[in-house]
Amino acid sequence: MPRFTLSTRGLLAALIAACLAQSAGASQGPAAASPLTAASNAAVLKQLPFSDRTDYESVNRGLIAPFKGQIKSADGKVIWDMQAYAFLDKDQAPDTVNPSLWRLAQLSAHAGLFEVSDKIYQVRGLDLANMTIIEGDDGLIIIDPLTMAETAKAALDLYYQNRAHKPVVAVIYSHTHVDHFGGVRGVIDEADVKAGKVKVFAPSGFMEHVMSENVYAGNAMSRRAQFQFGSLLPRGDKGQVDAGMGKNTPSGGTITLIPPTDLISQEIETRTIAGIEVQFQLTPGTEAPSEMNLYLPQLRALCMAENATQMMHNILTPRGAPVRDAKAWSQYLDSSLTRYGDKADVLFAQHNWPTWGGERIRTFLADQRDMYAFLNDRTLHLLNQGLTPMEIAQNMQKLPGDLESKWYTRSYYGSLSHNSRAVYQRYMGFYDGNPSNLNPLPPVETAKHYVEAIGGSAAVIGKMREAMTKGDYRWATQLGNQLMFAEPDNSEGRETQAQALEQLGYQSENATWRNMYLTAAMELRNGVPPTAGSSVSVDMVRALTPEMFFDFLAIRLNSEKAVGHDLTLNWTFDDPNQAYNLTLRNGVLTHRSGSNPQADASVSMSKATLEQIALKQLDFPTAIQKGLVKLQGDGKKLGQLLGSLDTFSPQFNVVTP
Repeated sequence: MPRFTLSTRGLLAALIAACLAQSAGASQGPAAASPLTAASNAAVLKQLPFSDRTDYESVNRGLIAPFKGQIKSADGKVIWDMQAYAFLDKDQAPDTVNPSLWRLAQLSAHAGLFEVSDKIYQVRGLDLANMTIIEGDDGLIIIDPLTMAETAKAALDLYYQNRAHKPVVAVIYSHTHVDHFGGVRGVIDEADVKAGKVKVFAPSGFMEHVMSENVYAGNAMSRRAQFQFGSLLPRGDKGQVDAGMGKNTPSGGTITLIPPTDLISQEIETRTIAGIEVQFQLTPGTEAPSEMNLYLPQLRALCMAENATQMMHNILTPRGAPVRDAKAWSQYLDSSLTRYGDKADVLFAQHNWPTWGGERIRTFLADQRDMYAFLNDRTLHLLNQGLTPMEIAQNMQKLPGDLESKWYTRSYYGSLSHNSRAVYQRYMGFYDGNPSNLNPLPPVETAKHYVEAIGGSAAVIGKMREAMTKGDYRWATQLGNQLMFAEPDNSEGRETQAQALEQLGYQSENATWRNMYLTAAMELRNGVPPTAGSSVSVDMVRALTPEMFFDFLAIRLNSEKAVGHDLTLNWTFDDPNQAYNLTLRNGVLTHRSGSNPQADASVSMSKATLEQIALKQLDFPTAIQKGLVKLQGDGKKLGQLLGSLDTFSPQFNVVTP
């Protein structure tokens, strides 16, 4: 009888992709930039205002203590390494990196403890996100305790080494992404929370969205996140240089979660915490489904969470997530501008560096507002003229007016191409209206037909190389993709496709696009890296409600195996007393509250036992044998249900079938 386990990657979603060892085998390493790529990157130097050094001044402003070292786990494993980015010290961008991206990568390499303004400090560059520390009258308020307990503890230790040792009396989660809450146990003790010594604030819906985002599609999201963040790539000018909003995601540490004690539910809600007045502005449906900005009137400081950063953000992240609302995003930015624009002397966010000065803050917010409004409105303008997603993406090559020349609207993380397609998807769905795309052949069958029509693999490779000599790498990779899905073992084709993808990566201003191109090239040469093993967050598992557990059970159900094994099953928990009944019918698993007197079998256990099973610390047969699970009725029915569950592989193929 197979044991039940939650997806080892799924719970952690996109931000915990670990650095994995590449599989063995001889292969050609990364190529040099082609002359055409070198020329393309050189041209960027003439297109953008590189003489503007304002951001270089801002990123260093208030520096108290730099950080250039490593952070290790309890067993000595390096989980964060700023030393790996020493190659960014070169002033001139190499031919293998877009100069605009090189500039950003240099800026985000400035790590350490910074004074933002009176009583406000940030630790930047010790994780993907920033940890903000506010000095209250009787203790510290921490905004967003990073991704992992180890990095959060290191950040707080760095603060304590340079400032007074006040206790942490409050933690604020600005939103539901793991790099903004996962390190919480590195800065506070849950016992202090339960005792009322520490409060944890979060926007309404926080726990529900944390779990739903990280469980249901988490396995696929995490695999795609390896591409987006380039976590498998070596650091260097032919590999990973940045993640757009920070260097990378830490790996190998401990992701934690302490549920909030205080939820912010009103659009504008004011609390006094440690003598500091905090005005919360809820912004649901923006960068996260549950998110909020903060304004500190006594300090004339505005925290924009992740709603206004020094870059264009994603309307639909490449790792996968529900499509965000660009229209609502722009409206909330305008609300922040009108409400706080004349009352703020400093604006900071939970990524990148702050903006100082009232006029600069107002311009920054207005420009960010205009950017997201343009993404929404221009896409709708073009789709109403009948343009399809790819036609719209090709049409939207630059931002209008002065926006195109602003560094903080550049496509370092989000992109015009991807974001316009996301807006289309939000309003129209994935179908572009062309009936030939209504029911196309799946990728492998399509690829075989294309390769045959072109004249075979040799002809495809010839056309790829012809395109590459012209610098048409996009077309070369489209051709190569067909060959890879038709003949995935074609070694010459794999290397040619890798070289074409590599040049696209070298030319990309967008950090995530570079990472995705180069990760694809690496996997074509070396194969899919093996899994690093279980990385389940214990706190995430404990936070699963029974309803979420049953929902995920239904996702794991293999309907083909389950057909013909109809059953009803009562499932009860004794702490607290909760009862549910499950129905397997037509290969579909559903659940309801309450018991079914006609059930085929009944299972009872504690929630703690369920957590042990989910964490692979226990399996069902052993739990039954030990009396931790009580089974009544037809036990074979439970066996049939468990036998119909699939365990998802965290390392599935992406660039080959």
